[in-house]
Amino acid sequence: MRVTLLGATGFVGSAVLRELARTGVAVRAVARRPPAGDGTRFEGDVEWVRADLADPVSLRGLCDDSDALLHCASHLGPDAEQCRAVNVLGTRAAVAEARRAGTRRIVLLSTAAVYGAGPHRGIGTGEVSPEPVSVVSRSRLAAEEFVLAADGMVLRPGLIVGPGDRWVVPALQDALRRVPARWDAGRALLSLVHVADLARLTARIATAPGAGAPPGVYHASHPDPVLLDDLIAALARCGVVERPEPVWSPQRCLAALRDTSGWVSERQFRLLAEDHWYRSGTVWRAAGVEPGPGPLARLLCDGRLVAA
Repeated sequence: MRVTLLGATGFVGSAVLRELARTGVAVRAVARRPPAGDGTRFEGDVEWVRADLADPVSLRGLCDDSDALLHCASHLGPDAEQCRAVNVLGTRAAVAEARRAGTRRIVLLSTAAVYGAGPHRGIGTGEVSPEPVSVVSRSRLAAEEFVLAADGMVLRPGLIVGPGDRWVVPALQDALRRVPARWDAGRALLSLVHVADLARLTARIATAPGAGAPPGVYHASHPDPVLLDDLIAALARCGVVERPEPVWSPQRCLAALRDTSGWVSERQFRLLAEDHWYRSGTVWRAAGVEPGPGPLARLLCDGRLVAA
């Protein structure tokens, strides 16, 4: 079979590409800047193609002869026009191209951030209405509608960790520098998934024989939530952060965050310091994939890890 993969050089997309190639699936890997730098090249079962979601004309033909479209590309910056061009209009064009080509399976990597401000404690899909608060999250929620209208699947992971992570661990490092304490005793429960496990799940969904998992929205984190204090302790054992001893109330933490300069916003701090976990067992069962030992076990097994 052949899979068209959008965002093949990104954090998650590159992990999905490795998983698909490892299992012998032919991949049309799409990126704005393919590794060859000259448009198209072949390497084993990987065909690299240059295209840009902000330029719908460049998407023409990307899904020809493809059994599945895996959409792992998105614009994550604050520019509203760019978010609309890439995340909304680009997704609309990509889905239209898949439907024109007769591609039978469409899968979009979205984000649990579409739910907006928490805390969220063990919610299932459909139990809380999305209320995105950022430009990026609003545009990614809008993108979901095109995929769902085409009977596709939408995956909403929580925090994604592992080699290539540019947000979770850097955010924890910045927040711990500014708030050197155990935030509310580190009691927050978080939905995490290691990028390699998310790649296994996503690749399986795209390539499963027969009808595969039913269309719709799925939470795509590891089924077991992670305690914030355990996450920080695991990272401390890897030498990535220092685990503080003082215990501060949420109010004192937010005051300290405001008083010390840094890049993590109050909204982002709350994503880490408050409960944000979403029941995710359904998608693993539907795809027939074992979720593995969990993201902390993955991190502790990989000394290079996370900050890479």
